[in-house]
Amino acid sequence: MDLAIVWFILLAVLWTGYLVLEGFDFGVGMLMPFVAKNDKERRVALNTIGPVWDGNEVWLLTAGGATFAAFPEWYATMFSGFYIPLFLILLALIVRAVAIEYRGKINSDVWRRRWDLAIIISAWIPSILWGVAFANLVRGVNLDENHQYAGTFFDLLTPFALLGGVVTLLLFLSHGAIFLSLKSDGVVRERSEALARKFSLFAIVAAGVWAVWGQLAFSNNTWTWAAVAVAAVGLVATWVATGLKRYGWAFLFNAVAVAAAVTFIFGALYPEVMPAINNPANSLTIANASSTEYTLTVMTWVAVIFTPVVLAYQAWTYWVFRKRIHVDHIPEHSSLTFTKA
Repeated sequence: MDLAIVWFILLAVLWTGYLVLEGFDFGVGMLMPFVAKNDKERRVALNTIGPVWDGNEVWLLTAGGATFAAFPEWYATMFSGFYIPLFLILLALIVRAVAIEYRGKINSDVWRRRWDLAIIISAWIPSILWGVAFANLVRGVNLDENHQYAGTFFDLLTPFALLGGVVTLLLFLSHGAIFLSLKSDGVVRERSEALARKFSLFAIVAAGVWAVWGQLAFSNNTWTWAAVAVAAVGLVATWVATGLKRYGWAFLFNAVAVAAAVTFIFGALYPEVMPAINNPANSLTIANASSTEYTLTVMTWVAVIFTPVVLAYQAWTYWVFRKRIHVDHIPEHSSLTFTKA
């Protein structure tokens, strides 16, 4: 198989890993006002993702770096054309990281509430904008003869793209609620279980409409109907599992649905990476957007050597921090405060 195609597939795998793992991080952040009514409960929610959220972001860095190295033309066009939404996502990720680390540095309810608000907002923004970005890849954008984006920011806000944002939002809300049902205990768990049931049902409806629309209107391949079907089965199974309170299975089924959705997105694109809706001749394809064979060969060897190490370390992290968290496990805040110099 051509190495450019191999790396196209590997990018789909990296994005799957990122959306599955970071998806529940975003979900937990968005759900904080609904599952946690006081500071200790909010700390329970945050502590469920505390040991893993920064490791989950590594999947995004790897996906971005792999795109830059394997498909520099695609990277250049996408990051310039989608500059505003990607900048907003990056800003939200930075704010979220600072908020998680800083909220406990001063023993003040006002201080913590402000950082909690930052965590919530910075979870909602990427959850919507990732769906908008991926939907625009499936739909295609205006590209000139030099493969440069020829539209505006508002050209990206089509009904199909906005529905894509709703789909990722609901998927992440469902994923986060299921994760909290697995990792928390007490009232936080009870509230999360109720929300997991509701959001998993909403996700079925929104994702079903978006996937069928995308397949009929924009997919380059008929075999992606299989990915649509797998995603549908995964989402329905998630809803059933939440009703049976089998949250381990629900998490697995939701992850399968996300993986199938990514398969649909990349499969709908193939053999293109960024379709030009104004003129198909201007489209970026796997062939004209990829790096040299030598570059792809070096990348492949690096991935073969180091990927198992990274996966093993991350799996070990999840195993170590596998226990449920209850409010009784949360210590009182220290009286230590920091003052201005």
